[in-house]
Parts: sequence; C-alpha cells; structure tokens
Amino acid sequence: MKYPIAFQELIYYLKKLPGVGTKTAERYGYFLMNMDEEILQEFGNAIINFKENIHHCKICGNLSDGDYCDICQDQSRDISTICIVETSKDLFAMENIREYRGSYHVLNGTISIIDGVTLDDLNIKTLYDRLESVKEIIIATNPTSQGETTALYLAKVLQRYPQIKVTRIAHGLPIGSNLDYADELTLLKSFEGRKEM
Repeated sequence: MKYPIAFQELIYYLKKLPGVGTKTAERYGYFLMNMDEEILQEFGNAIINFKENIHHCKICGNLSDGDYCDICQDQSRDISTICIVETSKDLFAMENIREYRGSYHVLNGTISIIDGVTLDDLNIKTLYDRLESVKEIIIATNPTSQGETTALYLAKVLQRYPQIKVTRIAHGLPIGSNLDYADELTLLKSFEGRKEM
C-alpha cells in the first residue's frame, strides 16, 4: 500500500535534506501532519523568506541579508588579515572562539576532482580584488583530502603575492573532521598553532 500522493511528494523532498532517508522523511511527514496549522504556515514562510532574502556577501561570500555581511561592514575588523574558510558554517565556528578580529573569505566549497569541482567553481575571484592591502592570509580549510588539496592549491596561487604571508591553521583537528563540529578550545589551539605555507 502506498501513501497518498501529497505525502509521497513531501517524503521525496524531505529526502533531499542531508542525512534524511526514507524512514526519517516518513517520521518528519507524520510530525508535520500533526503540527499546528499556524506554526506549519510560519515554518513554510520562513523557508520562502530564507530563500528570497539570504544570499552571499559581495566581498567575502558569507551569508548575508544585504549586499554586505555584518563582518565586512564592521570597521573595527583588521582587513590586512584574511582567514579563508570553506563555508559560512566554518566562519561562524571560527567566530565562536572570539580571538580572531580579521576578515574572512568564504570559498563556498572545495576542490574535488571526483566531483568535477575546480578552483573556478569556488568563490575565488573576489579574493584577488582584496589582496592589495593584505599582509597575512590564513587558510582554514577542513583537514579532509578536499580541504588539503584546496589549501595547497591556494598556497601555490598566493605565491604570486610575495608581500603576503600565507599560513595554515594547525591540525589540532583530527583528519576527516569538520570545523563546525570542533569544540572552541580545539579550534583556538588550531588557530594559534597555524604555520606558514
């Protein structure tokens, strides 16, 4: 026996979320079915509002509800230092250590030969526009094979700018982990132990 068409359609789209299989999608479907209609309407509106109003900062690529994110608009930040991260999730993880007061650049991905993702597919072009007054670039990609490949490639490309010191966060993080899952102390120690590339 099959679920009604509308329920099947909901399951189909819920399964597009990361980590959601058929059984989890069914559970979510039943949960939504029993949710108060007003809250369900607000939930749907929040998703539409998110899609319509959240985009990438024109300077750094971070999530923003305007042309520029709060960090890029913050005059107290040190724009001579740029910390390069893979995603906005990683940026927020770095911000939680409350030690770094420089600027960021969000790649919105990593190089992945298997998936056909090259440097051209990443948010790199706007980085070059920012390098004139930069003294240090901290590469804080995740310690995965894709993150390491991206870090090495960036370090090589940035050799064209001898006035810029290029460093890599230390690996206080276990190989294969992600920044957004690390505790603040581990992130802080990784950040403090960064080394020149």
